Amino acid sequence: MRYLVSALILSLLVLGLAGPVAADVITDWNEKVQPIVAAYSLAAPAYRDMAMMHVAMFQCVNAIEPLYQPYKTKLQASPTTSKEAAASVAAATVLSKLHPSDAAKLDAMLKEYLAQIPDGQAKSDGIALGLGVADGVLTLRAGDGADALDAYRPRTTPGRYVATAPVVGPMWPKVTPFVIKEMAQFRPGAPVALKSPAWADAYNEIKQFGKNSTTRTALQTETGRVWFYTGPSTFMPIAIQLSKARQLSVAENARLFALLSMATHDAIGAVLEAKYHYEFWRPVTAIRNGDIDGNPKTERDATWEPLGPTPMHPEYPCAHCIVAHTAGTVMQAFFGTGPLPEFTLTTPTAPGVTHRWTRLEDFMEEPSNARVWAGIHYRFSTTVGADMGRKIGAYTLDNALKPLK
Repeated sequence: MRYLVSALILSLLVLGLAGPVAADVITDWNEKVQPIVAAYSLAAPAYRDMAMMHVAMFQCVNAIEPLYQPYKTKLQASPTTSKEAAASVAAATVLSKLHPSDAAKLDAMLKEYLAQIPDGQAKSDGIALGLGVADGVLTLRAGDGADALDAYRPRTTPGRYVATAPVVGPMWPKVTPFVIKEMAQFRPGAPVALKSPAWADAYNEIKQFGKNSTTRTALQTETGRVWFYTGPSTFMPIAIQLSKARQLSVAENARLFALLSMATHDAIGAVLEAKYHYEFWRPVTAIRNGDIDGNPKTERDATWEPLGPTPMHPEYPCAHCIVAHTAGTVMQAFFGTGPLPEFTLTTPTAPGVTHRWTRLEDFMEEPSNARVWAGIHYRFSTTVGADMGRKIGAYTLDNALKPLK
């Protein structure tokens, strides 16, 4: 093993050229790998990929400049070790193992990045540190349940047909979290009762926002389409913009993005745990069966459809909402709750559209409205998801990577 590490160090050093790395290693690699991660999965595994990568990068930077509590294992490195070399090697190595078909692409990206770092002991020490940390993170997460087989059992009766498309993330409720104790730790109470006025109110609100709605405005339709997109790329670009505006240090960014990645990974696991626990029906199912819910104020519409495709997992609570509020809560701890320099988001599900904010709170609330306007989530589900997100974000901040006193 030592021989292989030495050989890799030598092969990378011969590519070394003088000159500084263009920008911050943490944000650089976040931007580099988002397309790779998104291309494979916009669901739960993408959050795990980003969390593993950013934990590895944080561990490298924090070993060199120990400002915060380490994640699980305390590491030591010379203060002269190159943070850029260590973090970039750790990032590329972790993702190469997670996405072996992209290993050649990641290797080329890494060599190009390392070529910008001057040769010397600092660089070689950084490469060695990055390889060791990546191996440690991969070992830590091996057997965490993410690769468990899909054992979802649809509710049915003998002989009755059910839809056979695979559901999303049925194993994720049992995946090992990064920070929270278990995925069920923040499980909310049950959805509203079907015979209640609250159910009728939620049902009739979302019913008006079907595919051919005459109630939904053009802006509401646009917003619904923006938030058809899912995954870390719905908030990572915003963290990068705010980090650059605030000019955070490498160490601060390492901590920010590790906390952000771990918290949102645990949030998506927590919401899937609740979804599969309650298995509450989606609006498209409920509205086409409005005559069997026992509520006289919910009128059936036999051909109702939402604005876009309904995700293949149970409705309650709202996943977009928990992720946005988890990410937003972590970012508020770094950037505050008041006005900020303008930050923006574009998504491939709404080409040519850019949404802009100056407050994180407004960003956090937008997907809650979007999922109602798109006919995907009931209002009570968005409220519950948002509350879960705030709690998981706060818990992560209170229990991981805290500043050393």
